[in-house]
Amino acid sequence: MASVNSGRWTAQIEGDFVVFIIGARVNSKRQLFRSIADLGGRRSMNYMLKYLSAHPEKGLLGYEQAGFTTIQYWRSFEHLEAFAKDPDPHMDVWRNFVKRVGKGDRSGIWHETFLVRDGEYEAIYTNVPPRGLGKASELVPVAEAVGARQRLKKAAAQSPDE
Repeated sequence: MASVNSGRWTAQIEGDFVVFIIGARVNSKRQLFRSIADLGGRRSMNYMLKYLSAHPEKGLLGYEQAGFTTIQYWRSFEHLEAFAKDPDPHMDVWRNFVKRVGKGDRSGIWHETFLVRDGEYEAIYTNVPPRGLGKASELVPVAEAVGARQRLKKAAAQSPDE
């Protein structure tokens, strides 16, 4: 079990980054076992995450899993796009999923991509082990006198009149 960071912490990361959220859904409980096979079996998301963790040059900064959903943090959209187009381990797995499932509706996959500009994010962690962006970046103590507006340096620091 990861050790708890006592007190308040925030994630600190230099430059822009990408948040990529991907999830899978079993749409038919009657076809649960076929759905699990649809979703990759041995070549599943876990396989890809192990591969990416072993190859930091590919640009994955870190990830957090929550059931059938994985939140990934990438150094850039270019890194994410290059991985998506890479035959091994991603593109071949994706093509095989499409072949297995076709237009059938027993299994589904979805994703969302967010481009985050430098300083336009906030993350607070209080008395928890590193999570999310905090696992993918550096954790630093939160200055007591600094509020959310100051942590959201660029976007929120501007006055509404500007």
